[in-house]
Amino acid sequence: MAARAPAPRKPAAAGLRYHVRCADLHAHLYDVTLEIDAPQALQRVSLPVWIPGSYLVREFAKNLQGLRATQGRRKLQVVQQDKASWQIDCEAGRPLTLHYQVCAYDHSVRTAWLDADRGFFNGTSVCLRVDGQTELACTLQIDAPSGTAAPWSCATALRPAKVDRRGFGIFRADGYDELADSPVEMGDFWSAEFDVLGVPHRFVVAGTTPAFDGERLVADTRAICETQVRFWHGDKARAGARDAALRPPHDRYVFMLNAVGDSYGGLEHRHSTALICNRSDLPQRGVAKAGEGYTTLLGLISHEYFHTWNVKRLRPAEFARYDYRQENYTQLLWFFEGFTSYYDDVLLRRAGGIDDATYVKLLNKTANQVLQTPGRFVQSVADASFDAWVKYYRPDEQMPNATVSYYTKGALVALCLDLTLRSEGHGTLDDVMRLLWARSAEPPQASERPLGGQRTTRSEERGGSRSSGGPVTEDDIAAALETVGRRSYAPELSKWVHGTDELPLKPLLEAHGVAVLDEPAQRAQALGLRVAETAGSVQVKVVLRGSAAEQAGFSASDEWLAVELPAARGRAASAWRIAKLDELPLYLGDAKQCTAIVARDRRLLRLPLRLPANETTLRLAPQDAPRLRAWLGGR
Repeated sequence: MAARAPAPRKPAAAGLRYHVRCADLHAHLYDVTLEIDAPQALQRVSLPVWIPGSYLVREFAKNLQGLRATQGRRKLQVVQQDKASWQIDCEAGRPLTLHYQVCAYDHSVRTAWLDADRGFFNGTSVCLRVDGQTELACTLQIDAPSGTAAPWSCATALRPAKVDRRGFGIFRADGYDELADSPVEMGDFWSAEFDVLGVPHRFVVAGTTPAFDGERLVADTRAICETQVRFWHGDKARAGARDAALRPPHDRYVFMLNAVGDSYGGLEHRHSTALICNRSDLPQRGVAKAGEGYTTLLGLISHEYFHTWNVKRLRPAEFARYDYRQENYTQLLWFFEGFTSYYDDVLLRRAGGIDDATYVKLLNKTANQVLQTPGRFVQSVADASFDAWVKYYRPDEQMPNATVSYYTKGALVALCLDLTLRSEGHGTLDDVMRLLWARSAEPPQASERPLGGQRTTRSEERGGSRSSGGPVTEDDIAAALETVGRRSYAPELSKWVHGTDELPLKPLLEAHGVAVLDEPAQRAQALGLRVAETAGSVQVKVVLRGSAAEQAGFSASDEWLAVELPAARGRAASAWRIAKLDELPLYLGDAKQCTAIVARDRRLLRLPLRLPANETTLRLAPQDAPRLRAWLGGR
């Protein structure tokens, strides 16, 4: 009798399972296991080289080590293909297991961190991409570490599948994009939950002090969030509204803030944001008046939350699908970052976080940052957007002379468009933003479909139509401006976005209740220098193009030691050691020129410096309260 043939093995359901453990807190090592149910032959895996929202190739693969692969008990050959990808010599369709470690020692919001006090990671730093399976649903299991001084909790915007009371366990993602876009915070952090027009929100803060006023932070954040939801969706906005246009696009949101000794920044995500700030910027109990640091933190919260609409959903057409292997270029960061930088403080004002005078003070700072950058005459803000990969995130001593910030100048472009629209009486930039949102509707993304389900959203399951927001081009922006403003804004876009003309700040601001004045420039700005004054030393960091300092021969990295004055009528020759630039009037009096003594590469040089006269800087001040209130109040 012939031997019975074995029944064919039922193929495993396709899927990916990531498992992250805190391997060694003191060595800053995560252990990661990735199970691939149905790999390809010669399966290729890779780690992203950048993270969306931060436009620099950061080479996350430099922190990955010890990659091993097995199928059952069989060890497989792993061949590195390039700086961030590997090929596994495996059998197709048979479950494949990868194991590796990631060194996590970057305190920023962009990468990963692990020590005895706190853990944090973005999927782009820790989770390998599986070629051919990036659209597949996957799970992420996160284990609580042992040996910590206090029990840790876990926070992420990923949907939980099976988690314990501290938030550790298994989470679901509908594809790699969602996994990569959902950072994870771990530790003995402060946490609070609150509701924003029916949408559940959570705020977690690591690094708090005993004086931290969490109630105030939550109250102020809720006001910002409600203001922004209503900005996009109207006064009747609410989760679950029958009209899709009234529904926020997110059904949950998590703020993750790390308070440290000295740092600042944020990175937006689709259902969350990662923030970092100075610990002294946190609100303190018993302190009624908010300091500048706390106002700056609220502006950061407002900025990143506005990205929920503007860049995460409404986004450059070039970002319709991310390519994690290389730079993704767009000329539209002036809109997506610059307009967000305009609205962060405007909406903070509408939320009651600041008053009109404080807003004007913040705008004054932004305007001077641009006006004190000679690079604004060299590079357009559209080109600055495209060059972000090689310029903005790689600052050096020549950056202010060669480029302009798409954040700050982009914010001023938004200001000028808004005030021009208001002056002409046909609408506002608010209307343009909402029109773009409505016009850019697109089919649901893969990351929005339920695990293993059809391409439907929760709103569609309720019978409503999809809320808007999708890829846009500059032509779409121009068309929305033309619809609202009832004329073409091509001349303004050509001059302000693609050209290097000065922006018409003075007439537009004066027409809306802001006085535009000149005041004497600070000493460093008048000379054309950016310096660091520490321990009695003046270190030159930047020499601005066309300045008195450049004409004298100053160079970045010089140490300015002293000044000399020649003998003059009624005055003997003199030389003075300086420790800071504010001492110059004391030693120079009304002299029009002097000799600056600098140290450069251990050589002492004498530079003939002609002192500038009447150098001024911009000063803005509230002037017409009703007109200013009408603009900032959104009327």
